[in-house]
Amino acid sequence: MTTQSEDMGYLQTAIGLMQKVEKEQLGNIKKAADLMTDAIKQDRLINVYGGGGHTTLAMGEIFFRAGGLANINPIMETGLSVFNQALKYLELERCVNYGASIMKYYQLQKDDVLIIFHNIGINAATIDAAMEAKKAGAKIIAVSSSLWQNEMPEDHFIRHPNKKNLFDYADVCIDDYNPVGDAVVNVPGFDTPIAPISNIVDFYIAHRLEIETVKECVKQGITPPVWNSANVPGGDKLNAEYVKKYSPRVKCL
Repeated sequence: MTTQSEDMGYLQTAIGLMQKVEKEQLGNIKKAADLMTDAIKQDRLINVYGGGGHTTLAMGEIFFRAGGLANINPIMETGLSVFNQALKYLELERCVNYGASIMKYYQLQKDDVLIIFHNIGINAATIDAAMEAKKAGAKIIAVSSSLWQNEMPEDHFIRHPNKKNLFDYADVCIDDYNPVGDAVVNVPGFDTPIAPISNIVDFYIAHRLEIETVKECVKQGITPPVWNSANVPGGDKLNAEYVKKYSPRVKCL
């Protein structure tokens, strides 16, 4: 298990991982942004899925956010999210075919863009969703950790029965470098590491994807659909065009 000492500090660890992503994954982030830009150009939705538990929060982080893309379509399943009972979502994210049934409901089409967040990247709800999306011809951007995928034994019980990793299905792989175990702080005199890091890094990646997409759109002369804050004066009026355009197509709007 990779953890940092308390002396290094949680802040420095989080900044260090984000800097590592920026340095080593920027090329992949830009490749993903190209796919997202193409989706905007073709008036397609950008679909986002979290493969279970706290990874679903990354999906929520870029949906209907001030300064975020308005064509984000969260493939939301409450059963997999932290808004379900914890032990229940833990069982469901390990349930074979559950992820596939969610994807079938959202009816992805050939060349649709799908971003999958799951830092572990080996569980059934993630792998089945990726398999179903691939079957439909979708283009998959995977945000996950190579450490989890490579270090978990093939016979680990949380793995999908086919033993595959999320990165095996992705057109673009973005490594969030989440350490096995997630928690990164060791407190002297206490054996269990504390302070998970995955969501901070994944939120950073989510917004970097949006930044690079907007930059590429502007470069190509495309006006990207971006929400204004609904809480500033005139915000609702500014957003009304996007609400009208996307509410029939985005199930969570």
